[in-house]
Amino acid sequence: MSASKANEYFSDGMTEEIINALAKIGRLKVTSRTSSFFFKDKNISITEIGNELHVSTILEGSVRLSGTQVRITAQLVDVVDDFHFWSETWDRELENIFEIQDEVSLLIAEKLREHLGHFEIQERLVEKQTDSIDAYEYSLKAKFLRNKWNPEDVKKAISLYEKALELDPNHYKSHLGLADSYSFLGTTGFMPFEEAWGLTIKYTNQAHELNSQSSGVHYQLSNQAFFIECDYGKSLREMKKAIEINPNNAAAQQFLSFLYIIAGEREKSREHLEIALCINPLSEETHFFKAYFHYMIGDYPRSLDLLDKCLRANDKNIPAHSIKPLCLLKLGRFDEVITYFDIIPADVVIEGEKTGAIGLAYSLMNDTANASRYLEKLSAQAKEKNGYTADSYLFMMAAVSGDKDKAFAWVVQAIENNSSLLLLRYTDPLAAPITNDPRYDALKNTIYRTETIEEPVRQKTALLDADTASKYSSRLLDHISTNKPYLNPDLTLRDLAKQIDIHPNHLSWILNQSIGLNFNEFINQYRIEAFKSYAKAQENENLTIEGLAYESGFNSKTVFNTYFKRETGLTPKQFLKQKG
Repeated sequence: MSASKANEYFSDGMTEEIINALAKIGRLKVTSRTSSFFFKDKNISITEIGNELHVSTILEGSVRLSGTQVRITAQLVDVVDDFHFWSETWDRELENIFEIQDEVSLLIAEKLREHLGHFEIQERLVEKQTDSIDAYEYSLKAKFLRNKWNPEDVKKAISLYEKALELDPNHYKSHLGLADSYSFLGTTGFMPFEEAWGLTIKYTNQAHELNSQSSGVHYQLSNQAFFIECDYGKSLREMKKAIEINPNNAAAQQFLSFLYIIAGEREKSREHLEIALCINPLSEETHFFKAYFHYMIGDYPRSLDLLDKCLRANDKNIPAHSIKPLCLLKLGRFDEVITYFDIIPADVVIEGEKTGAIGLAYSLMNDTANASRYLEKLSAQAKEKNGYTADSYLFMMAAVSGDKDKAFAWVVQAIENNSSLLLLRYTDPLAAPITNDPRYDALKNTIYRTETIEEPVRQKTALLDADTASKYSSRLLDHISTNKPYLNPDLTLRDLAKQIDIHPNHLSWILNQSIGLNFNEFINQYRIEAFKSYAKAQENENLTIEGLAYESGFNSKTVFNTYFKRETGLTPKQFLKQKG
């Protein structure tokens, strides 16, 4: 949320930056922007949100911008017990925006580790993008518009990204934003394909020069290799690199699933699709990739159900409208395909696709006259300047009709022309009639050729050797027993690590691996024992339960009650009554 709709771009941008920062932490599963934002401004319970996203902890809060002042509030909520176990507020100057993002992200990461268990946290999670706050604001406004994913808003976003680059030509995220914007316009047909992808290549390469370690840059390089260079191996390599940099990149995970399924690698495809769905369970785009996976493995009823779900959410979902007619063809519902393009929104109809799908329907119905008529129309469309889609359907028509020589002649020509649609069409289920020809596998190996790279075997190694772990454990337990740091209600894992002179990552590992508890469980067990001891003392008989809890180091009544019942099986009141 934000102070006004006018500043919504800033609130959304800040939220996404924090999501991206937390996603850099390897062992932390972070739900992506799309699924997180689904619940924005909706009155839904924490339990419902947790169940929808399949997460154990919810981060909620607000970002307010007033002049040059930023106020950020954040709180972490345990989904199972439905209690807020941490909250914080920051008031800062806008000019220090990247330092604020890093400070907030690091503290949230620390609190998650204290509550959930061990993972290592880098020294910094957010790098400074630019010295120009105005350039950064332009880029946030642009991203806010681009994320609406319609041509009108994407074109407005392009103008804002250009303004950002006028102020800072080295702002790589604006270069990357322009690349994403032009690739969208090119692939959806709202801008001439060659012009759009020429600009995509330009801005992707500039972004890569400025930041070669950006997951988003390698994602775009993979798209470039696929759609422009028709280089399957390079596309696969770049997408793997995007995921290596950021395993929580849902877009990269789902595209890698797509790359594997078109090459016939079902299990690898399923694995990455499941990861994408785990990160982004409510994304319409991810559910489209799931529908496509089911289409490619021959589960047409399931694919159709998922496609219809996508189209109910957005009746202008172009990819869903591209695959649904093919699915209907495989289900034998030819009449529906013939009328399909008359009942969907006119502005999403791609003429080559319409002609090709209807031609396939007539061919499968053995209606030779109409099939020939549509084949002639398709051939004419394929010769037009942007006739790529129509041209790819010539292959499909030849395959469906069993004209293998014609189908393979098209494939050879497509390889020479670097036609990216060849990668998409060659293994389509509708091309099944030509798969028993010996030429099929030979050409398939050429089309989906990859470099053989042996991936290094990663062996799990302990963060600390046994002697060091034992020494640190003894130091920790001696300090706890002697100095009782748990009585400080503001104690953090980082504070405790400093007190015993070890790195916070090492202390986190010791707690979870050697002792078997996360930080909060470890500290609160001592606080509960302190509460029991204080409750017995005669001098404390006038203190309330809440007062005794605060004396024991708790600073939240809810946290105290939750941990006490978890530890003893009783409420504090029941415990005291039982003890007399």
